[in-house]
Amino acid sequence: MLASASPRRQELLREAGYEFVTHPADIDEDDFPERILPAEIALHLARQKARKVARTNGFANDVILAADTVVAFGDELIGKPEDVRDAKRILRLLSGTTHVVITGVAVAIDAGGLLRTARVMSSVRMKFLSEAEIERYLETGKWRGKAGAYGIQDDDPFVTRMTGCHTNIVGLPMTTTKSMLAEVGIVPARQDEKGKYEIL
Repeated sequence: MLASASPRRQELLREAGYEFVTHPADIDEDDFPERILPAEIALHLARQKARKVARTNGFANDVILAADTVVAFGDELIGKPEDVRDAKRILRLLSGTTHVVITGVAVAIDAGGLLRTARVMSSVRMKFLSEAEIERYLETGKWRGKAGAYGIQDDDPFVTRMTGCHTNIVGLPMTTTKSMLAEVGIVPARQDEKGKYEIL
């Protein structure tokens, strides 16, 4: 069970061949301890999401997968923009800089008292953005619901260089996720002849 409404995470899992249902975790993503670094915030929120869904009535024996992605500019946390004005502020801040994308991943099974977590970090270099480029991107609405106010999978994500896991920047580090799920007996369906996974 995926504790997320993110279409990007759902797409990554489907592409990898996983069959799942979604049950988004309704948590306050601004509720985390003070004075902790963004890398710890991503882990904390992923853990909270997994626990909340795992403890929901009827889900005690289900494998729950949760994740939370944040952007860090130095020690500053860059979350999802509140509105278009906030998105513009974020894009101006990140323009021409290198930032870090951090995803916390958690796998939980309440009945077994299991909770495993991992953290993956990737660095992203963004080109200098003109005001016109920022305005054009904001008009697309693609910034909505995305940490850092952009998506690397977008047609023009402004990224000039990245290091680390690409799917982490999208929102779910698949190499790490596959390994964590395999540890609890969850594996994707067989591959089809075209190299894609079929959902069985």
